[in-house]
Amino acid sequence: MDIKKLYRIYQEHPCITTDSRQCPEGSIFLALKGASFNGNLFARQALQKGCAYAIVDEDVVTAADSPLTDQEQSAIIRVDDCLQTFKDLAREHRRQFHIPVLAITGTNGKTTTKELIAAVLREKYRVMATEGNFNNDVGVPKTLFRLLPEHEIAVVEMGASHPGDIKTLVNTAEPTHGIITNVGRAHLLGFGSFEGVKKTKGELYDFLRQTHGTVFLNTADADLTAMAAGVSTTVPYEEGAVVDCSPFLTLQWNGHTIATQLVGSYNLPNVMAAITIGRHFGVSEDAICKALTAYQPSNNRSQLVRGSRNTLIVDAYNANPTSMRTALESFVMVKAPAKMAILGDMRELGAASSKEHQRIVDFIAAHAEQLGEVWLVGTEFMTTDTRLRRFATTEELKDFLASQTPTGKTILVKGSNSMRLFELTDLLAGDNEK
Repeated sequence: MDIKKLYRIYQEHPCITTDSRQCPEGSIFLALKGASFNGNLFARQALQKGCAYAIVDEDVVTAADSPLTDQEQSAIIRVDDCLQTFKDLAREHRRQFHIPVLAITGTNGKTTTKELIAAVLREKYRVMATEGNFNNDVGVPKTLFRLLPEHEIAVVEMGASHPGDIKTLVNTAEPTHGIITNVGRAHLLGFGSFEGVKKTKGELYDFLRQTHGTVFLNTADADLTAMAAGVSTTVPYEEGAVVDCSPFLTLQWNGHTIATQLVGSYNLPNVMAAITIGRHFGVSEDAICKALTAYQPSNNRSQLVRGSRNTLIVDAYNANPTSMRTALESFVMVKAPAKMAILGDMRELGAASSKEHQRIVDFIAAHAEQLGEVWLVGTEFMTTDTRLRRFATTEELKDFLASQTPTGKTILVKGSNSMRLFELTDLLAGDNEK
């Protein structure tokens, strides 16, 4: 079916569900497939629950099923590829809105930066921004379908773990503006190399170069500056400086002192990105400062947890060699009488994993006095050459903490989300202080 014709059906039934357990009356069920599920097998069930149509790319009945009724047959729309159709429909929906669409990607900090940008822009505009981590080839279309006539600007986060991922997402969202927070050594198993990371993230710049869009550029980053060559319009970051970071980041910008609730000096570029974009879109300086001061991080991203037993800096949502090193560099600067770090494995590094974990261990050895006691968790850290205390699994560490819990310390907790170090929070912190 022609995508414009299909979109007209969507306009009559403006709700798409990909979950047969959630079928609002009159909605459209779209049958996605994954490694362990096939939405086509639930299309009939979705119609019975109230969906007006079901978009499928395979037969929806087996030999053991009763034949489709005429009504069911008329409600089923067959396409070549449901996921591609989902993206094409989302792009058609996005084209109904002649508003700025800002795409954001990067190795580290993209979610925090997205939240900061949205907070600043909301001081002046009605903003639609990516929720949670809906930043892949399913999440981005879902995000675009949240666009409503009242929205004045959109902020769309884009993640990638393989070459071509960003190209797919920008071709769906068709951004007018873009920002890459940074490029680092992450998902090397999928990208193959650091050059692969830069090429994939740079697909955002490629799109904006071709469409004469605008790039917000951290010109202090040599990699990003080189990648942005040939983009017709670049807006360099405003200048700001760290005033204090013990542990919250306080910065100076254009005569303003901004006390954020973000932990770590590595958040300075993220804040400056939000300031730059806010200024570009006409948000007042006072409103920018207000938004940045009020913003509180969540989801284990540089969260400060003050407990009766210890104070924690929990940054356990993600970890790669770049973010791990910057977190440790920032922790070196933290002024606290008794410091400690608990670090978990960095995942998806492929053949570079052993080398990258050893580099982190070597950095710790070179800054042992400033970091304090350091514990390592995971099979990758177990293979490194070090005398630091190590635990093979988070469960093993939890068992240890049940009888020997550190007290009176400021503790950095950092590791890949799959290491589940966030489960240590209650054990380490104790009761939250009132």
